[in-house]
Amino acid sequence: MPSFDVVVEPNLVEVRNAVDQSNKEIGTRFDFKGSDARIELSDKGSNKELTLFADSDFQLQQIKDILLAKLTKRSVDIRFLDDSAKPEKMGGDKLKQLVKIKTGIESDLGKKIQSLIKQSKIKVQAAIQGDSVRVSGGKRDDLQMAIALLKKDVSDAPLTFNNFRD
Repeated sequence: MPSFDVVVEPNLVEVRNAVDQSNKEIGTRFDFKGSDARIELSDKGSNKELTLFADSDFQLQQIKDILLAKLTKRSVDIRFLDDSAKPEKMGGDKLKQLVKIKTGIESDLGKKIQSLIKQSKIKVQAAIQGDSVRVSGGKRDDLQMAIALLKKDVSDAPLTFNNFRD
Protein backbone atom coordinates (compact mmCIF):
# COMPACT_ATOMS: atom_id res chain seq x y z
CA MET A 1 0.00 0.00 0.00
CA PRO A 2 1.52 3.39 -1.01
CA SER A 3 2.41 5.69 1.89
CA PHE A 4 4.58 8.61 3.01
CA ASP A 5 5.57 10.27 6.27
CA VAL A 6 4.91 13.87 7.26
CA VAL A 7 7.69 15.19 9.53
CA VAL A 8 9.19 18.43 10.80
CA GLU A 9 12.89 17.88 10.24
CA PRO A 10 15.43 20.62 9.44
CA ASN A 11 18.58 19.99 7.43
CA LEU A 12 21.03 20.13 10.36
CA VAL A 13 24.08 20.21 8.08
CA GLU A 14 22.83 23.45 6.52
CA VAL A 15 21.96 24.83 9.98
CA ARG A 16 25.51 24.12 11.18
CA ASN A 17 26.94 25.76 8.03
CA ALA A 18 24.74 28.84 8.56
CA VAL A 19 25.90 29.10 12.20
CA ASP A 20 29.55 28.84 11.12
CA GLN A 21 29.07 31.51 8.45
CA SER A 22 27.28 33.77 10.94
CA ASN A 23 30.11 33.42 13.45
CA LYS A 24 32.65 34.30 10.73
CA GLU A 25 30.68 37.41 9.79
CA ILE A 26 30.30 38.44 13.45
CA GLY A 27 34.06 38.04 13.90
CA THR A 28 34.87 40.32 10.97
CA ARG A 29 32.27 43.06 11.49
CA PHE A 30 33.49 46.32 12.96
CA ASP A 31 30.45 46.88 15.21
CA PHE A 32 31.19 43.58 17.03
CA LYS A 33 34.91 44.33 17.52
CA GLY A 34 36.00 43.62 21.10
CA SER A 35 32.69 42.02 22.09
CA ASP A 36 31.92 38.45 23.06
CA ALA A 37 29.21 38.07 20.41
CA ARG A 38 28.82 34.54 19.01
CA ILE A 39 26.38 31.72 18.24
CA GLU A 40 26.76 28.19 19.60
CA LEU A 41 24.96 25.10 18.32
CA SER A 42 24.44 22.38 20.91
CA ASP A 43 23.37 18.80 20.18
CA LYS A 44 21.75 17.31 23.24
CA GLY A 45 20.33 14.06 21.92
CA SER A 46 17.21 14.90 19.94
CA ASN A 47 17.04 18.48 21.31
CA LYS A 48 18.98 20.87 19.13
CA GLU A 49 19.33 24.46 20.21
CA LEU A 50 21.25 27.60 19.42
CA THR A 51 22.64 29.92 22.08
CA LEU A 52 23.16 33.54 21.06
CA PHE A 53 25.67 35.57 23.11
CA ALA A 54 25.88 39.38 22.93
CA ASP A 55 26.81 42.48 24.95
CA SER A 56 23.51 44.35 24.46
CA ASP A 57 19.96 43.96 23.20
CA PHE A 58 20.89 45.75 19.98
CA GLN A 59 23.77 43.33 19.33
CA LEU A 60 21.50 40.38 20.10
CA GLN A 61 19.04 41.60 17.46
CA GLN A 62 21.90 42.08 14.99
CA ILE A 63 23.08 38.50 15.60
CA LYS A 64 19.53 37.20 15.00
CA ASP A 65 19.32 39.15 11.74
CA ILE A 66 22.67 37.76 10.54
CA LEU A 67 21.63 34.20 11.46
CA LEU A 68 18.23 34.47 9.73
CA ALA A 69 19.88 35.84 6.58
CA LYS A 70 22.39 32.97 6.49
CA LEU A 71 19.67 30.35 7.12
CA THR A 72 17.50 31.81 4.37
CA LYS A 73 20.43 31.83 1.95
CA ARG A 74 21.00 28.14 2.67
CA SER A 75 17.29 27.31 2.06
CA VAL A 76 16.54 26.46 5.70
CA ASP A 77 13.01 27.50 6.66
CA ILE A 78 13.17 29.95 9.56
CA ARG A 79 9.95 28.50 10.99
CA PHE A 80 12.18 25.76 12.44
CA LEU A 81 13.47 28.29 14.98
CA ASP A 82 11.61 28.98 18.23
CA ASP A 83 13.05 32.16 19.75
CA SER A 84 10.27 32.70 22.28
CA ALA A 85 12.71 32.49 25.23
CA LYS A 86 13.59 35.80 26.84
CA PRO A 87 17.23 36.96 26.83
CA GLU A 88 18.97 36.13 30.11
CA LYS A 89 21.45 38.41 31.86
CA MET A 90 24.87 36.92 32.47
CA GLY A 91 27.77 38.38 34.44
CA GLY A 92 28.34 42.07 33.67
CA ASP A 93 26.32 43.48 30.79
CA LYS A 94 26.35 40.28 28.76
CA LEU A 95 23.17 38.61 27.46
CA LYS A 96 22.39 35.15 26.17
CA GLN A 97 19.30 33.78 24.49
CA LEU A 98 18.28 30.20 23.75
CA VAL A 99 16.74 29.48 20.36
CA LYS A 100 15.27 25.99 20.00
CA ILE A 101 15.30 24.15 16.68
CA LYS A 102 11.98 22.40 16.16
CA THR A 103 12.15 18.74 15.23
CA GLY A 104 9.32 16.23 15.21
CA ILE A 105 5.60 16.83 14.99
CA GLU A 106 3.93 17.85 18.24
CA SER A 107 0.70 16.06 19.17
CA ASP A 108 -1.50 19.13 18.46
CA LEU A 109 -0.09 19.49 14.95
CA GLY A 110 -0.39 15.73 14.38
CA LYS A 111 -4.08 15.83 15.33
CA LYS A 112 -4.62 18.85 13.08
CA ILE A 113 -3.03 17.03 10.13
CA GLN A 114 -5.07 13.92 10.84
CA SER A 115 -8.36 15.85 11.00
CA LEU A 116 -7.53 17.85 7.84
CA ILE A 117 -7.01 14.63 5.92
CA LYS A 118 -10.23 13.10 7.27
CA GLN A 119 -12.28 16.20 6.42
CA SER A 120 -10.87 16.40 2.89
CA LYS A 121 -12.65 13.18 1.81
CA ILE A 122 -9.48 12.03 0.00
CA LYS A 123 -9.25 8.24 0.13
CA VAL A 124 -6.23 8.12 2.44
CA GLN A 125 -5.69 7.35 6.12
CA ALA A 126 -3.44 9.27 8.52
CA ALA A 127 -1.91 7.69 11.61
CA ILE A 128 0.24 9.46 14.21
CA GLN A 129 3.45 7.49 14.82
CA GLY A 130 5.61 9.14 17.45
CA ASP A 131 6.91 12.39 16.03
CA SER A 132 5.65 11.81 12.49
CA VAL A 133 2.34 11.19 10.72
CA ARG A 134 2.09 8.29 8.28
CA VAL A 135 -0.36 8.82 5.43
CA SER A 136 -1.33 5.76 3.40
CA GLY A 137 -3.79 5.18 0.61
CA GLY A 138 -4.68 3.00 -2.35
CA LYS A 139 -3.41 5.24 -5.14
CA ARG A 140 -0.37 7.41 -5.63
CA ASP A 141 -2.58 10.23 -6.97
CA ASP A 142 -4.52 10.32 -3.69
CA LEU A 143 -1.26 10.66 -1.77
CA GLN A 144 -0.13 13.51 -4.02
CA MET A 145 -3.48 15.26 -3.43
CA ALA A 146 -2.95 14.83 0.34
CA ILE A 147 0.54 16.39 0.08
CA ALA A 148 -0.87 19.35 -1.89
CA LEU A 149 -3.64 19.77 0.70
CA LEU A 150 -1.17 19.78 3.62
CA LYS A 151 1.19 22.21 1.88
CA LYS A 152 -1.72 24.58 1.34
CA ASP A 153 -3.49 24.33 4.70
CA VAL A 154 -0.66 23.87 7.23
CA SER A 155 1.33 27.08 7.02
CA ASP A 156 2.43 27.41 10.66
CA ALA A 157 4.96 24.55 10.52
CA PRO A 158 7.63 23.65 7.94
CA LEU A 159 6.40 20.19 6.93
CA THR A 160 8.67 17.75 5.13
CA PHE A 161 7.36 14.73 3.23
CA ASN A 162 9.66 11.73 3.11
CA ASN A 163 9.73 7.93 3.04
CA PHE A 164 7.43 7.85 -0.02
CA ARG A 165 6.67 4.19 -0.78
CA ASP A 166 4.82 2.85 -3.77
